Amino acid sequence: MVQGRLDASETALTKKPAPPSKPSATKKPAAKKPAEKKPAAKRPAPAASAAPAKKSPATRRPAAPKADGTRTARRGAGPAQPSGRDTSLWVAAAALDKKAVDLEIIDVSGRVDYADFIVLMTGTSDRHVASLVQGIEAELKEQHKLRPLAVEGMPHASWVLVDYGDVVVHVFQAESRALYDVGGLWMDARRLPVPAPSRGQR
Repeated sequence: MVQGRLDASETALTKKPAPPSKPSATKKPAAKKPAEKKPAAKRPAPAASAAPAKKSPATRRPAAPKADGTRTARRGAGPAQPSGRDTSLWVAAAALDKKAVDLEIIDVSGRVDYADFIVLMTGTSDRHVASLVQGIEAELKEQHKLRPLAVEGMPHASWVLVDYGDVVVHVFQAESRALYDVGGLWMDARRLPVPAPSRGQR
């Protein structure tokens, strides 16, 4: 019996005590990562309303001359320009005031491209021709604000040409008028009635 206890004691001594169990490490809660903020979804920008297309100004065509040589002024284009007919009558009246001889107003509208009316007249001398030209220029400038585009033939004043655009004025001495016979070139053209003198030469 004693031997049995001894065997039990030896057996107990030979057994190594089990190492003490390590305390279980306390697990720290995992730190939560801050939630990433998702960028706010951009709202689609409202479609820009299409700007109204600018209307290009309509191209205006120049007024075409009428059969009698008159021109209609465009709207908003300033004061109306005098017609060739009016200008030719003003030239004739001014020339008659200076005692022009054998005055004719010839309608050449549609026949040539450089004028609508031709005014022919005769002066009795070179000084008279020069006086007619100066009187026509002064009258149309003062009364109608018109200036000639060109004056040719001065100072000899045998044949002077005064260009008013739609109206071309020829002031001759008698010999030059017979020599060149400008009126004879337009025998079949219509003549306008010559106005009466305006300054007591009736």
